[in-house]
Order: sequence, then C-alpha cells, then structure tokens
Amino acid sequence: MELDATDWKILRELQRHGRLTNVELASRVGLSPPPCLRRVQALERAGVIAGYRALLDAAALGFEVTLFVFVGLRSQAEAELRAFTERVAQWPLVREAYAISGEADFLLKCVARDLPSLQDYIIRELTSAPNVENVKTTLMLRVAKYQPGVPIP
Repeated sequence: MELDATDWKILRELQRHGRLTNVELASRVGLSPPPCLRRVQALERAGVIAGYRALLDAAALGFEVTLFVFVGLRSQAEAELRAFTERVAQWPLVREAYAISGEADFLLKCVARDLPSLQDYIIRELTSAPNVENVKTTLMLRVAKYQPGVPIP
C-alpha cells in the first residue's frame, strides 16, 4: 500500500492516541469524518494498522518484575526452532519472544508478580524444555524509554 501524507498523519495520531474518535481524528488530520474513516478502514484492511489495545501499567496491577532472558538452543534446525516457538507461546509469563542472531537464539521478555515466580518458571519450564542448551537472564531495573510503534515524524 502506498501511503500519502494524510495516511502518515492518521497513523501518527492513532499510534499516539489509539482511542481517538473518528471525528477527533478527522479534525487532527484535516479531513471530514467520512473520508477519514474510509482511510482508517483501508489501512486496517491492508494490515498497516494491525490492531488496537490498551497499554496496562504492570506495576499498578502487581506485576513488579520484568526479566529479559537470552536462550541458546542445542539445534537451530527449523523443526526445533518451530517447536521452541510453539512452546514459548504457551507460557503466560513470556510477553514477547524474538528469534535473534548473535550469542543467543531467542530473547524473551518475561513479566511476573515477583522474583520467586520467575525463578520457578525458569527452573520448572524453561531450562527443562527440550533443546534448551543455556539460559542467561537480565533483570530490568527501570524503564528509561518506552515508545512502542514506529518513528513517524
């Protein structure tokens, strides 16, 4: 899909404020509501807008610990990578998982209420998972910047 300046404005506003009404969005990007809605729907159909969600405050909900986990696998055969990915999808504490290059094969972002629950998950689930060779963890101390999405000028 080829995006014009108005499409980029729509994306910027929705990325900043996903709960804007169509009327407010139209006003911010200089359109009347009907063409604005058509453009948003076209961006959704094209997959440029992948979805909408609320950003929750983990600490306010009692999830005090965030851990980044570097996972090395014994084998990087496609079937083994797929099996690990499917297993990770079943673990609720894993909120994000990325196949990466370098010293590890996967980077996992895990969120839990406390350190003991994360330790239990690592010992019970992760390190005992088939094909897992090594696990290295890094505890998040604080968020220095959190700006999901893409850099739209």
